[in-house]
Amino acid sequence: MRKTLDFLYDSAAALAALFMVGLLAMVLLSIIGRQLYFNIPGIDAYAGYLMAGTGFLALAHTLKRGEHIRVTLIVSRLGPAGRRWLERWACGVGALLAALFAFYSVRLAWQSHGYNDISTGNDATPLWLPQLGMAVGAVVFAIAAVDEFFVEWNGRPLQANAEALRHE
Repeated sequence: MRKTLDFLYDSAAALAALFMVGLLAMVLLSIIGRQLYFNIPGIDAYAGYLMAGTGFLALAHTLKRGEHIRVTLIVSRLGPAGRRWLERWACGVGALLAALFAFYSVRLAWQSHGYNDISTGNDATPLWLPQLGMAVGAVVFAIAAVDEFFVEWNGRPLQANAEALRHE
């Protein structure tokens, strides 16, 4: 199961990297277009879509590598038992919020598809397409957050937790 989950997180990160390369291509194409006096309709919107997809698809990988910003002001002042329970509580609340965010992200993309919602720009992109990157990223992040909750509950130290404790 661990290998499957790690593969999922790494795959989402690889897709985020592809989105980032696409973002670079859109920005470069926009710059070249201005210099050579041609315009591609919607290129700025596509760059924004790719940027959003990049951020959301990278969330799970970042969480599992312990790279999310953590404020340890309270945690560092607690003893081992208090720290463990606060970490469990924080992971539980984080997993719940991530699951809610994933649910509503998927629902938004589904509704946009059902209503045939399109962007207001002259490119008229169906909005469910860029929302799909956000929804997939949110779902993978929710899986990672639940995974972290169970890792913490089973007594194994989180990577982020271990990193925070090293800096005390």
